[in-house]
Amino acid sequence: MAEETSNKENDRNARKVREGIVSSNKMDKTAVVTVTDRVRHERYSKTLQRSTKLYVHDESNDLNVGDRVRIAETRPTSKLKRWRVVEVLERAR
Repeated sequence: MAEETSNKENDRNARKVREGIVSSNKMDKTAVVTVTDRVRHERYSKTLQRSTKLYVHDESNDLNVGDRVRIAETRPTSKLKRWRVVEVLERAR
């Protein structure tokens, strides 16, 4: 039984964690975070930057545009929101 419990805990903790910059906070309790990933092109081996916009649940409405945040995957909160704020890494100046 102990092994089953540990497997469930590992599954629960295997959530994606990303870092990004807040690009919009105009909605109530929601922010849009832009996450930039560096990917290597398969054929040309050139490094590309791909950005993704993720909708994040911000319960306290304390995020501002330009903040660097760490976000984690969570169950769907609404039609588009599947992420939540873990911590604010750096405030915008």
